[in-house]
Amino acid sequence: MQADTELFAQRALWLAQHALVLYGLTLALLLLLAWFGWWALRRGPLAGSPHWPTRPRRLALGAMVVMLGAVVFTGLASQIGPGSALGQADLALGEALSVSLGGPALQVFAALTHLGDTATLTGLCIGVALMLVASGRHGQALGWVVAVAGDGLLNQSLKSHFGRVRPHYPDALFSAQGLSFPSGHSSGAVVAYGMLAYLALRLLPPRWHLAVLLAALALAFTVGTSRVWLGVHFASDVLGGFASGTAWLALCVTSMELLRGWHAARRARQ
Repeated sequence: MQADTELFAQRALWLAQHALVLYGLTLALLLLLAWFGWWALRRGPLAGSPHWPTRPRRLALGAMVVMLGAVVFTGLASQIGPGSALGQADLALGEALSVSLGGPALQVFAALTHLGDTATLTGLCIGVALMLVASGRHGQALGWVVAVAGDGLLNQSLKSHFGRVRPHYPDALFSAQGLSFPSGHSSGAVVAYGMLAYLALRLLPPRWHLAVLLAALALAFTVGTSRVWLGVHFASDVLGGFASGTAWLALCVTSMELLRGWHAARRARQ
């Protein structure tokens, strides 16, 4: 046990010392994977064909994402106990970051984390809903509100169920109240900015689609990363928030696509 603790501390210290570089490399990799996925769905091997039409392919992909998010979340939730290897790694990384990070980078992340605040996402939810209603897009407005508000309710329910206490580090510059797993900022950013990207795919010209998708991914990842950097969440809290948020987002988008297809078929019959 002592040897494991020392090993976690050594690895956590290395990660903390290279945190900014690792953040940049991870973000670049995620954006590259997103670009490749976009290409595969639009022009590559996963593009639509007469044997597998576009809509069923999208629905199947959505179902797969929901299941993957649920599996990842369940795996994390089963390993977050304080005596588990994941719990020890969480604690070691948080302690290393609390003494290693500082300066302008930390202040930038402290500002960016507010993009996932409840007040920010609530204002965004109301503003986008009003714009959609004003433009006559009542179905999309309803889907948007259900996605964003529903994620908030889901996150609170999950936090109450697991009851994980937030981390507390003596050298941390920031603190937060409430329970810890999963991170509400992380899941909220995934759902809100992911839904904005989905609406953009439906409303904006095609030349904007990929840029909006990449921007949403970068925002969500940055908000989640900031929670660990600021010492207000364990790393597994953020991963859990990403997983639950992704599953909920995929469920909402898939449901909206199903309803859109149903309405299109109904209009065609009429």
